[in-house]
Amino acid sequence: MALGLPAVLVAVWWVTSEDSASFYFPPLREILDTFGPTWFEGRITDDVLPSLTRLLSGYALALLLGVVLGVLIGSSANLRAYAEPVLEFFRAIPPPVMVPILMLFLGIGTTMKVVVIGIGALWPILLNTVEGVRGIDPLLRDTSRSYGLRPWTHLRTVVLRGASPQIVTGARQALSVAVILMVISEMFAANNGLGFTIVQFQRSFALPEMWTGILLLGLVGVLLSLIFRAVEHFVLAWYRGQRQSQRGGTP
Repeated sequence: MALGLPAVLVAVWWVTSEDSASFYFPPLREILDTFGPTWFEGRITDDVLPSLTRLLSGYALALLLGVVLGVLIGSSANLRAYAEPVLEFFRAIPPPVMVPILMLFLGIGTTMKVVVIGIGALWPILLNTVEGVRGIDPLLRDTSRSYGLRPWTHLRTVVLRGASPQIVTGARQALSVAVILMVISEMFAANNGLGFTIVQFQRSFALPEMWTGILLLGLVGVLLSLIFRAVEHFVLAWYRGQRQSQRGGTP
């Protein structure tokens, strides 16, 4: 069932583009024929892997900072009162605007691209973590305090566990942002990567090759989504069990 709609869309694209004579919108058959020679003859290692490395590095940086800062801010009402106006200000700034600024300080290398991805993906994780920590039942905190749980045990079993549904929601949103920023950062200044290669195809009027790059980006997004779903299924297994137990116990 999950493949039904994509299969229909591909079939519609194939049929409607079969007789296309447009230079800008070649037939899907021609695009698919070009896909293999374009990407499987060296560009997987030269362009795709560097892009994925930058993406995962920036995403991991955002995940680490977002969860750590989110727990700190969410756990302190005073810190939250000071930090929220600043967070709202920076959240309102579109991440692509930061690319030229970061280029001035970090150059045009891999570090700049990783930082761009990390900054853009940080905010969904950070803000959702803050809300998740704030929303933890005060009774759980009091119980933890009454049992004298050590700080690390309290953090792991009460704070992170209780906020994990919100953290995962933010991480899912951040993954989409990270993919977009990976492409944008490579379009500004790069000598390899998916974004760079797609722009080079467009500038050289290699339109079928350009379309293969767009298709590959979509496939990468689907693959990352499937991997994230598997991780989410594992991390939130306890939460699904709790919800099912509550529904089963409700008349």
